[in-house]
Amino acid sequence: MAIEIEQQPSVRLSKVAVSKTHGEDSPYFAGWKAYDENPYHESCNPSGVIQMGLAENQVSFDLLEDYLEQHSDNNSTSRFRENALFQDYHGLLSFRKAMASFMEQIRGGRAKFNPERVVITAGATAANELLTFIIADPGDALLVPTPYYPGFDRDLRWRTGVKIVPVHCDSSNNFEITAAALDAAYEEAEANNIRVRGLLITNPSNPLGATIKRGALEQILDFAARRNIHLVSDEIYSGSAFSPDEFVSVAEILESRNYRDSERVHIVYSLSKDLGLPGFRVGTIYSYNDHVVTTARRMSSFTLISSQTQQLLATMLSDVGFTGNYIKTNRQRLKKRYDMIIDGLRDIGIECLNGNAGLFCWMNLSSLLKEATKQGELELWKLILNEVKLNISPGSSCHCSEPGWFRVCFANMTEHTLQIALTRIQHFMDTRRG
Repeated sequence: MAIEIEQQPSVRLSKVAVSKTHGEDSPYFAGWKAYDENPYHESCNPSGVIQMGLAENQVSFDLLEDYLEQHSDNNSTSRFRENALFQDYHGLLSFRKAMASFMEQIRGGRAKFNPERVVITAGATAANELLTFIIADPGDALLVPTPYYPGFDRDLRWRTGVKIVPVHCDSSNNFEITAAALDAAYEEAEANNIRVRGLLITNPSNPLGATIKRGALEQILDFAARRNIHLVSDEIYSGSAFSPDEFVSVAEILESRNYRDSERVHIVYSLSKDLGLPGFRVGTIYSYNDHVVTTARRMSSFTLISSQTQQLLATMLSDVGFTGNYIKTNRQRLKKRYDMIIDGLRDIGIECLNGNAGLFCWMNLSSLLKEATKQGELELWKLILNEVKLNISPGSSCHCSEPGWFRVCFANMTEHTLQIALTRIQHFMDTRRG
């Protein structure tokens, strides 16, 4: 029986506790709530909400399950004792070596990573917040190109007190980051007496599902050096690029420059999307700055990964035969799923931005807006959520400055469920046209 406790409004809480910068009032999280209350199920609830707002990679679970079944070892007493005892916050050396090796492999061997510079964190969320604590003080700001992942409003701001200054990108050049847009955002911050300490780019984990080209990456690095700020490259989806040649890591740029300006560069990487393991909470920070590595390791004691998880994944990631097959097969399956949704939407009369990576597409529904405003976009989003029963993310929740764009995830469901979602969209479009 629940114990009811009378609330005492006179008891004060911290500024963090009462802050609204968590961002959970965003339509992005509201869509999740609608799905949780009425989730689609093929047989139990076929009229429920289909979750297309969650960027999960479930297309290659069978490969992971087969590996774990074939390599399970539940009878090792010595391994149990190793896992049960205290481990320092550097993380297991075997796991850091395996992560560094996997990061090289998934980038096609075009960049090298030193295990001594790998800092283990409980997912990319913790990694991004930890880096924000290190490179900026409360009241300082990070530049973040739009559209960006709605969770950054929580990850970068809520507990750190750091501000986000959006770098506005638009559809005139397919939302690519330009030097002019970076300079405009930086100068706007300066005009408002806001000190910019860093730039966070997502390659290609932004909602666009597109990789950042080499030339643009070089311009971004030059901008960070010219403005004397940090550059955080969030490369969560690098292994989900449909072709390995289409993804360029900032690590490659640094190597080609003999590591000039490398002390300002920090890479965030996670297994959540590439291996489809968000529940394992495995993220890393790879920094070329010795002081950042040292401080990150001290702070990572608050975001440790269990030794059991590290040991399991160290074995898996060290199996080059398995990882090579997984990377190849996963890319092929994601490309097939991407083509399925893009072709399906195009047949319905809906165009998407051309993508070459990631777990989602950037869909243009601006022609359906009653008015070309944020409010008009949210009205359309509510209609799709409540009547079509699809949870997609409105562009405004990603801070897109152009109304009518939506992020649609396609890798967190079966092909059958995706086809049902396309059928619902088809019916919705026919009704609107009628």
